[in-house]
Amino acid sequence: MTNPAGRRAELEARNASMRETMTSLLEGISRQTEQLRQAQEQAVATVGKATSEDGLVTVRVNAVGVVTHLEVSSSAFQYTTPKKLSETIVLTIQDAARDARSQADAAFAPVQAEIPDLPDVFPGAPSLTDMIPKAPAVPDLDEDEEDDDYEDDDEEDGYR
Repeated sequence: MTNPAGRRAELEARNASMRETMTSLLEGISRQTEQLRQAQEQAVATVGKATSEDGLVTVRVNAVGVVTHLEVSSSAFQYTTPKKLSETIVLTIQDAARDARSQADAAFAPVQAEIPDLPDVFPGAPSLTDMIPKAPAVPDLDEDEEDDDYEDDDEEDGYR
């Protein structure tokens, strides 16, 4: 027969070990929740910035890529055509959006690195990483793309 006092001591030791494990897990979750909150605040406060290669256009966008500031140099109208200027503006906005996305990704990287995936905890479980949709890439301006509604009247306006 099993000694009741010995069995009780064994159960108390296992219970204490389990309590210690749960306390550690809860502390880890609490720490990760705080890190996630800080990363979210940092990501939301992100401001993407870009200046065109020729320096004629400067753009700032918020965390979701919405333009919050657009500055076009007054000399832009002397050195470029309306069509080229519009392309430069679009490309600069895209660069600013990429900058904002990069900053947001960097804010979440440390948090994501510490969070285990389901297969790490439950072998054979599907990966959550594969289920989380990735942010869409910022499209590049297609040089061959033509807008049917746009009339190229640069030469009529005196631009060359």
